Amino acid sequence: MTSHIKSSILGSSVSIPITNGRFNLGTWQGVYLCEHRNRGGSRRLVVTLNGETE
Repeated sequence: MTSHIKSSILGSSVSIPITNGRFNLGTWQGVYLCEHRNRGGSRRLVVTLNGETE
């Protein structure tokens, strides 16, 4: 399966709410990394924070 199809099915970004410095996920929710290659190289993670400080 080509990477374009995988990206369309799985997406390439995620938004995770954070409350009091912790992920605000439901009981059965989690964050998983799926690698669809035989030889994974280095990755770069880009984090953008939006919100207010208390």
